[in-house]
This record gives sequence, C-alpha cells and structure tokens, in this order.
Amino acid sequence: MIGLLRGQLVKRDPAHVIVEVNGVGYRVFVPLSTYYRLPDEGTEVLLHTVTYLREDALHLYGFITERERALFDLLRGVTGIGPRLAINILSGITAEELAAAIGRADLVRLSAIPGVGRKTSERMILELKEKILPLLEPAVAAPEGDPSEEVLQDVVSALLNLGYNRSAAAKAAAKALRTVDGDQDFETVIRQALRLLAEHAEG
Repeated sequence: MIGLLRGQLVKRDPAHVIVEVNGVGYRVFVPLSTYYRLPDEGTEVLLHTVTYLREDALHLYGFITERERALFDLLRGVTGIGPRLAINILSGITAEELAAAIGRADLVRLSAIPGVGRKTSERMILELKEKILPLLEPAVAAPEGDPSEEVLQDVVSALLNLGYNRSAAAKAAAKALRTVDGDQDFETVIRQALRLLAEHAEG
C-alpha cells in the first residue's frame, strides 16, 4: 500500500497529477481542493495517498493534507460512496463546509454537491455525523479558509451543473479568478469563466 508520495510534479491537471519518484511516474487522482494548492510543474510535491485496488485496476488518490485524506476515507465508508464519488464530493465543497453541513443535517447544501442526491446526503448525515465533527472540529470552530478557494469550488460546481466537464470547468474557473479585477465574488467569476469557455469553443 502506498501511503505517501514525495517527488517531482511532472503533470498538473484538475483530474489527476503525475508524480515522478526515482524515475517512475505515478498517476494520482486528486480533488480540486488539492489541485488548487499544488506547486508548479517541475517542483517537488508531497501527497498523502490512498491505494485503491480492484480486480482490473490499481488507482492512487492523493491529497495535500492528512486531514483531506482522512476525510476521503470517512466518505468511502458511507454506503454507496466509492472513491470517485468521494473525490467529487471533496471537489464540490470545502472540508469545513462539509463538516458543518453534516453537523446541522443540511440536506439542501449536501444535495447541491454534483453527483450527490438526497439519499446519499441522508446516508452521509446518518453515518458520519458522529465521526466527522471530531476530525474537523478545530477548523469548524475557527474557519480560516481562503475565500477565493470557496469561490472557485462554487464556480466549478455551477459549471458542472451546466454540463461542462470537470477539467474544463476547473481550468476556466481558475483562469477567471486570476483575470477578474478587484471583485472576486461568485457572480463576477462565473461570468468571466463562461466568457472564457465560450471563447475557447469558438476558437
């Protein structure tokens, strides 16, 4: 089982990264929460990883922090949630907001995460309410998250709901946030992201 990877970040993509360790390139699936905090390509990166073995494949899932990895494991333990859906959940909501939503049994917020319906939300609340809050309690009590990261996740979620694929949505959202002047609120960034996507389609 591979629990940690330290090496050169060869490829940086919203869906997965390639990390070279001693001449071997490992493809690692990452949530958007990790993608936004990755260093530039060609530099060293350290990822906390989870190895997922099936009969036909071996997949690695990586996270910038140990907390994200632990949260991923908790999500995978919920009935009906596999690793891909767990990654999507972490891409559609911050860890702190997820913990708060589960803690207050907020079905509306949880169901708004792409790929998560009401039944899955109910199972998350039922099976994680007692487990997730102790894990994230310090962050929930005094959130210090980057507001721009939350805007990015909200914009990506909206673009996914509009039918754009995850990679295109993440790239457009990140570029839009960099190019908007001053106001980095949701409406400004989503308008810029849609403009960029339209220009790309025309080109």
